[in-house]
Amino acid sequence: MAASIKAKPRGSAAKSLSKMAAKTTAKATATAQVKSSTSATETTATIETTMGTTTASTTGTPTTTVTTEDASSLGGDHVFRWVYFFFLGYLLMLALWKAYDIRLGAIREYGMVIHEFDPWFNYRATEYLYYNGWERFCTWFDYKSWYPLGRPVGTTIYPGLQLTAVFLKNHIVPSMSLNDICCLMPAWFGAVASFFVGLMAYESAYSAELERKQKSPSFAMECGIAAAGIMAIVPAHLMRSIGGGFDNESLAFTTMTGTYYFWCRSIRDDKSWPIGVLTGIMYFYMVAVWGGYIFVLNMVGCHAGILVLLGRYSTGVYRSYSLFFFVGTFLSIYTLPVVGWAPLKSLEQMGPLLVFLVYQLIEICEIIKRKKGLNQVQAWELRFRVLGWGLLVSVAVGFLLTPSGYFGPLSARVRGLLVKHTRTGNPLVDSVAEHQPANKSQYFQYLDNVCYVAPIGILMCLYDFSNASTFMVLYAIVSYYFSSKMVRLIILLGPCMSAAGGIALGRTFSWSVYQFVDVSSRIIVDDAKKKSTKKKKKGNASATEGQEQKSGGKITSVVSLVKKLVAGSCFYSIYYYSPQFYSTCVKMSTALSHPSIMFKAQTSKGDIVMVDDYREAYWWLKQNTPEDSRILAWWDYGYQLAGIANRTTVADGNTWNHEHIALLARALTHTEKEGHRVSRHLADYILVWGGGGGDDLAKSPHLARIANSVYRDMCPGDPTCRAFGYIDRYGNPSPMMEASMLYKLHSHKLKPGVEADYTKFRHVFDSKYGKVRIFKILNVSKNSRDFVADPKNRICDVEGGWYCRGQYPPGLANVLKQARTFSQLEDFNKKKTEKEDDEYTKKYFENMADPNKARQEAYSRGYGEKGKGGGPKPKKKTVTRTSTDHKNAKWEDSEYTTVLWELISKKDIETLSALLAQDSNLAHVRSSDGRGPMWWAYEYKSEAAVKVLLKHGVSFKEKDKNGKTPLDLIR
Repeated sequence: MAASIKAKPRGSAAKSLSKMAAKTTAKATATAQVKSSTSATETTATIETTMGTTTASTTGTPTTTVTTEDASSLGGDHVFRWVYFFFLGYLLMLALWKAYDIRLGAIREYGMVIHEFDPWFNYRATEYLYYNGWERFCTWFDYKSWYPLGRPVGTTIYPGLQLTAVFLKNHIVPSMSLNDICCLMPAWFGAVASFFVGLMAYESAYSAELERKQKSPSFAMECGIAAAGIMAIVPAHLMRSIGGGFDNESLAFTTMTGTYYFWCRSIRDDKSWPIGVLTGIMYFYMVAVWGGYIFVLNMVGCHAGILVLLGRYSTGVYRSYSLFFFVGTFLSIYTLPVVGWAPLKSLEQMGPLLVFLVYQLIEICEIIKRKKGLNQVQAWELRFRVLGWGLLVSVAVGFLLTPSGYFGPLSARVRGLLVKHTRTGNPLVDSVAEHQPANKSQYFQYLDNVCYVAPIGILMCLYDFSNASTFMVLYAIVSYYFSSKMVRLIILLGPCMSAAGGIALGRTFSWSVYQFVDVSSRIIVDDAKKKSTKKKKKGNASATEGQEQKSGGKITSVVSLVKKLVAGSCFYSIYYYSPQFYSTCVKMSTALSHPSIMFKAQTSKGDIVMVDDYREAYWWLKQNTPEDSRILAWWDYGYQLAGIANRTTVADGNTWNHEHIALLARALTHTEKEGHRVSRHLADYILVWGGGGGDDLAKSPHLARIANSVYRDMCPGDPTCRAFGYIDRYGNPSPMMEASMLYKLHSHKLKPGVEADYTKFRHVFDSKYGKVRIFKILNVSKNSRDFVADPKNRICDVEGGWYCRGQYPPGLANVLKQARTFSQLEDFNKKKTEKEDDEYTKKYFENMADPNKARQEAYSRGYGEKGKGGGPKPKKKTVTRTSTDHKNAKWEDSEYTTVLWELISKKDIETLSALLAQDSNLAHVRSSDGRGPMWWAYEYKSEAAVKVLLKHGVSFKEKDKNGKTPLDLIR
């Protein structure tokens, strides 16, 4: 029953009500109720505004008291926060734009030109895929390369780069030419890789904040943007992603960083494991693009194993890794012929497979533990039993499969990363400068100031411990180790150093900003204010407590001032060093933007000219030789010859067949008569690089060494062929070099008394600046040509199949009988029945360690006699050079000063060391301005070159004609 009572003001009651009404004109009360429903509680906030004070009381949540001044301050901070976020967005877009723009230097300077060597094979394969389709591409046996054997491209190529280019052509930018797309792809994907590195840094910082339930501002966004900005321009990434460099690495680092990001994201918490599917798909894309996928696989597998050791294993991590491994491995085996069953057979991939199996055993133990309710002791007993049996089974299986040759050996390059010495035992691998160890100067050359900042970021990752941050630390350690073994792998340091540097800079910058204004998106609860308010409400604070508050306030003010000063210095440091870093990266970008296929040079008159000799020679071959012409040249140039001249080549940069390359090297470095005897069965023309610098004659000692690894009669008892090379600083060749076919063709009518046999070769072409020479081979064997061209002489895997390799013509049978199959040191599946291979390898390492002793031994044996690859036996002379002789030597510009300058300026330390090992007097040559190798080493800041020159007795205190020492060039 409801009662309604109505009352009218009368008498005193009316008066009291009128007084109350009057008071309301001075005092107003406003009540607002905001109801929000959540899954757990319903919160009602009531805000009362009374005499300039706002009190917020919330049911179920803490109460915070804010004054009107604070409210206005919060409003200003809110505006500033939006401005700040827009600023961060602008920085991200700027970083991605710079990542694209900085890579276009070569295209602006030289046009849409494919660079280097390998990119020309990639472009040729892309053209074939575009015009012939995927099915024919998969069954493409290329008989225009590796003549006469051919190459099954469809089963030996990682096709991801070609597929991506064709996809872009067909669906994204159909109006662009295929050549232009291939030229621009490195710049496009360089920006995408920078974005993924930013996400890696963001995930590392953000996951750590979540794990420790941080109430302070989030710095993750700033970390990600800073990391993306560093990755966008750092030379360690630029070195393989310059416009025109259509190489696998230009796309591989996008897929690699994408794989790493999705892996870190999938293990953020136990609910993130479905992202493991994306990790597996991105990893599959990585496998399709680059053979370096083994590094990515082992990185993720190693991290998964370390998470177990750190006690961070969980069902979410188990599911994420299992999805990654299963999806990535299944897709790779099922769709990529070049991979095949390698993930289950290769020793290089056994580690991640074992981690996958161990994860299954651990999860089985966890399931049993949950079902049976086992305590910790019982659970550990179960784990030891299950893992112990698993270990026994694995050992038994390995014991049974190893004798059958099931497991593939470690490759020579991978072995070179693990052995103590810097040589692999394979002269073909050892001849490549990129496979030498990195030194301190090279780290600073490709990373610059990031070398100082990144370690701070790594320490921050150790402090903010999470699954993602442990991955960053592991990645940094592993990539640094491998780069120290092989200079080429500094590229692996680019992403992790950029991410670590971004974490350091991002946290520093955002912390500095926060010292002046709150730009965080989280609610900050000031505990000091809350306590002060409670005390004020109680109203019973003593005088002593008041004094303590005043004292505490003074200390807080001093601390705040110090923080602001530190923040200001951080702002200044970033402002001061960032332009320097950017300037250095731009300079390195310019230096990396010179394609080897063409370059600018200065004539003796001071004119700048474009040297385009190599393409000129390839175009001449295309226009002046029959389409079925075969070209014999060192394997370096095979890709360019096939891609530009469209002619058949004897070998190219794939280097899959060591014995075939050794045959080619034997033809070039043996006597002119023997070289012609081999080449007439393989080619119609011989192309030689000349003109000094890193030409074929400079490389020829490596060629002789490679030939001798298979044809031991080249340099008996001397695996390093020290008898083949220069004997003095004037460029006089050893008898063995002088008699070689390569020397005759290279120096034909350029040096007095040197002329190719006109009955065997005819000189048909010299490029404009003498960088390339072409000779026509006379008396070419028609029988050998016809034998190779006849499909009946090919050996097919199945009758009527597409996989049909060619055979050597019978005319080479006598030469091939002398060949020995080159056994890799790491191929333990091959049984060595002779001690000769072991003795050869031992002698190889001894001679590489002491080249001067090896050279003396070679000459003492009289290598160089006719029939042994050289001319008459050299007369024994003892020449003692003193420092006075070097000082009194004539200063002049010569072919050797040019060679040395180019080697030092390009930091080709391997070739420099080999050249000086043949003749240490070359280290003391001086050009017309009085400067020599030591001046150039200091000028180009090559610490490695300085060490090599000091070893050969070159002083850094000598003076040039202007009185300057090498040290003056760096002051």
